[in-house]
Amino acid sequence: MTAAKRAVSAKLFFLKEFFRDPRAVGSVIPTSRAAIDALLDPVDWSRVRTVVEYGPGTGVFTREILSRIRPSARLVAIDTNRVFIDYLRDVIADDRLVCVHGSAADVEAILARCGEHAADYVISGLPFSTLPGAITDAIMDSTCRAIRPGGAFLVYQYSLFVMPMLEARFDRVQLGRVWRCTPPARLFWAHRSMASAFSLDDAESLAAE
Repeated sequence: MTAAKRAVSAKLFFLKEFFRDPRAVGSVIPTSRAAIDALLDPVDWSRVRTVVEYGPGTGVFTREILSRIRPSARLVAIDTNRVFIDYLRDVIADDRLVCVHGSAADVEAILARCGEHAADYVISGLPFSTLPGAITDAIMDSTCRAIRPGGAFLVYQYSLFVMPMLEARFDRVQLGRVWRCTPPARLFWAHRSMASAFSLDDAESLAAE
């Protein structure tokens, strides 16, 4: 199968899962390239050891993260949808990727099972505005605990719904927006400690492109 056919197949697969469970998937199409680059570009990937991704879907972020992390790093992808997890295991052959069928609220236990104490970065496109409040709170709390000092929670959404939740748990939250996707995406960089891995000006300029 050619790369173009694989891309079309992945999009159709994603669309099928959206119509099967729209509240959990959250978007009818995968995240755009512009949003992916804007969210990930500020990170110094040469220093990253462990990354966690919530809701990897068909792997548009997953593949890009794997292309950026070093050979000794690890990416733990967590999804409540077993179909997506099985799909990723079938289409991505990379020893650095660990696909887990489970809840983001259990990220600490999942990391422990993987032999990791904490994550440098957690990346999420979960549709928090459509999740039950108790689940959202549990995910936010466990995520904050799972990120090591100096790390950050990188979130892409389509509204400002998560902003107060992030501000209540993290020391500093940076906000950006990407217009070159449908609908325009809101980006959040929520830092675990006051030490910043990159400047606010850098994040805002990247998100505005």
